[in-house]
Amino acid sequence: MRFASALLLALLAAVPSLRATDLKLVRVWPEWRTEDSFARISEFFSGVENSGGQTILRSQPTERAGLYFLVRTEAKTAIPGARVELQVLLPGVEQAKKFILTADVPAGSHVTLAGVTGADWPGEKTAPVAWHLAVLAANGTVLASEQSFLWAKPVPAKK
Repeated sequence: MRFASALLLALLAAVPSLRATDLKLVRVWPEWRTEDSFARISEFFSGVENSGGQTILRSQPTERAGLYFLVRTEAKTAIPGARVELQVLLPGVEQAKKFILTADVPAGSHVTLAGVTGADWPGEKTAPVAWHLAVLAANGTVLASEQSFLWAKPVPAKK
């Protein structure tokens, strides 16, 4: 009897983690950003990058130029320790590159720029063939995801 009670309590404790997430990806927009596009007058005086209230994540933290995914989120509650898992397929490459960037997701509406920067991206003229972006909780649970149209397309069989 004690075992059954303990099992029931364990299952009930797990229910909140199984419920639908309160996170919504309102928009995911990929675009190339130059290093200069991040410069603000306040940085000239302070020497510190001004994020403008956005969260800026970079695969190469010291490099600013790169392909960024503007991610607008709506969250009912803050999500500490969230991970942005970004997979991009480059032209002429069969295997997607995977990047994991970590940041808290605040409650309410918020913009995060998730960038593949520096040596991780071939350059301004290169566009991804396909991409997939997922926001994961600290425990690895997928909270929300978005992908390009071509990400869902089946890979043709080799003849």
